[in-house]
Amino acid sequence: MRLVTFRKKRGDGGNNGRLGVIPAGGGEVVEISGSYLDAPKSMLDLIARDAEALRIIRMNMPHLPARYRLEDVQLLAPIPVPRRNIFCIGKNYRAHVNEVSFVDPAERKEDNVPAHPVVFTKATTAVIGPDAAIPSWLDDTDSTDYEGELAVIIGKEGRGIAAADAMAHVFGYTIINDVTARRLQKCHGQWFIGKSLDGFCPMGPCIVTADEIPDVTQLTLKTRVNHELRQNGSVGDLIFDIPTLIETLSRGMTLQPGDIIATGTPAGVGMGFDPHRFLQPGDQVEITIEPIGTLSNPVG
Repeated sequence: MRLVTFRKKRGDGGNNGRLGVIPAGGGEVVEISGSYLDAPKSMLDLIARDAEALRIIRMNMPHLPARYRLEDVQLLAPIPVPRRNIFCIGKNYRAHVNEVSFVDPAERKEDNVPAHPVVFTKATTAVIGPDAAIPSWLDDTDSTDYEGELAVIIGKEGRGIAAADAMAHVFGYTIINDVTARRLQKCHGQWFIGKSLDGFCPMGPCIVTADEIPDVTQLTLKTRVNHELRQNGSVGDLIFDIPTLIETLSRGMTLQPGDIIATGTPAGVGMGFDPHRFLQPGDQVEITIEPIGTLSNPVG
């Protein structure tokens, strides 16, 4: 099931977002929020309920009257305001580790692959939706970079989750662009500020529920800047796979429904080129992971 948060382009005023489904074949959005008795009101509301809520949506879908053409709606980030910071994993593709080491002498060492997952977070205020402009003007170091990533949405709460049980805690998947101000990332000695500027976390276009993706390792991520292919990676190449990430994060901390884990970016980021190829106003960034779709954002 492809779940979206959206508002109508006309007549929706300050609406914070409606919950909808894009049915097979696409072309329209079926509104779920308010469409039947006790319907989920938002994406977080839906995720917090058990799998029975998805079954009820599937049962009601053919009879729901509130349907809109895709061109008549504005897709928002699937979770416009996450409950807490997005968990992010750094240096989780070998080729990306190597490209970072090549351009940054401080990163050069005999074995560059991390022994344990590198975890940081992005502020919730960084989240924007599809087609929203990435505000590169907030980066006064002129080093705004892209990082296409598969994001995992937690559905079932848990602490001390074993890797063998981890996938049962996954609600679904979406796409995140871990936009980064590279010089801020470097000069502060940690990554939070350089990765948490407002608008530096595009997310979308939808959440695909886990049952629609039986083998997540078969997914391919492609990032294009102005239609030029920059990143082309397989989720199967993660250094630390999704079960390991969930086990690591939950070891002493409770993962909650709606938590978002960005799993890392493959090689091909702008910093990896010589000279660097950072984003410029007017650029267009497109990140594609099928069957999730394409997350597209202009650079402002």
